[in-house]
Amino acid sequence: MTTSIPEACCTLDIEGQEQARLVEMFKAIGNPHRFEIMKFLVTHPGCITGDIVALLPLAQSTVSQHLKVLRKAGWIEGEVDGPATNYCLHEENIAWFSTKVGEIF
Repeated sequence: MTTSIPEACCTLDIEGQEQARLVEMFKAIGNPHRFEIMKFLVTHPGCITGDIVALLPLAQSTVSQHLKVLRKAGWIEGEVDGPATNYCLHEENIAWFSTKVGEIF
């Protein structure tokens, strides 16, 4: 019995660096703690690490590591304000992500 692959219904035009960027963003928010941080930043833009530590049952160093992953993936950005960094969502990168997901699905 021979099976044939059905004809493609559409094209999926993403590859290379663009695909790697999208995958990295998906992986970053796939962690439940990082997703909670993202939810918090939606309603608390400009907060500092200590604010997030107060929200989550995690050590400050662990929260800092999660923030580093989110920042590297492009989800958030930080502005240094003296000894603290104020974090907020990176609107431009989130818009890019939303557009790409919309094109795929």
